[in-house]
Amino acid sequence: MTQSELIILNFTEIRRRSIKLWSGLPESCNDWKPDEKAMTAIEMVRHVLEADYGWNLIINNGSISNSQTPWKNRPFISVTDELKFAAPYRNTFLESIRQFSDKELNEKEIIHPGNGEKKLLGKYLLRIGYHESVHAGQFLSYLRAMKITPPAIWD
Repeated sequence: MTQSELIILNFTEIRRRSIKLWSGLPESCNDWKPDEKAMTAIEMVRHVLEADYGWNLIINNGSISNSQTPWKNRPFISVTDELKFAAPYRNTFLESIRQFSDKELNEKEIIHPGNGEKKLLGKYLLRIGYHESVHAGQFLSYLRAMKITPPAIWD
């Protein structure tokens, strides 16, 4: 198995568990948030899904400062709607990763636009997986705070 295949496997497993968590959110709770500065539950789902679009630009040396997200002005409807809309962007992102050789993953440098730090592509991709995992933990806390029994994500 190549490094890119392992990274995709990891991303796929992280997303599978995220979807299980998100699917436990009743639509009536989409707008719940723990405080005024936090994202709502549905905003967090979108944030994670929309990030694939930006990550893909970054790893392919594109500029996110000049791009306009396809989610701009899109209404929040449901987790299912968000997943359906995001699917082509997720597939494009994973296909980009699939194209990278082990050499590129270990030698190509990525500069993250948020902080200007340089990271090797492979390490940068692993941090992307961590980003989604952190939000999964936050979402789990949201469900618990709403007194919703969280779905079993370890199955």
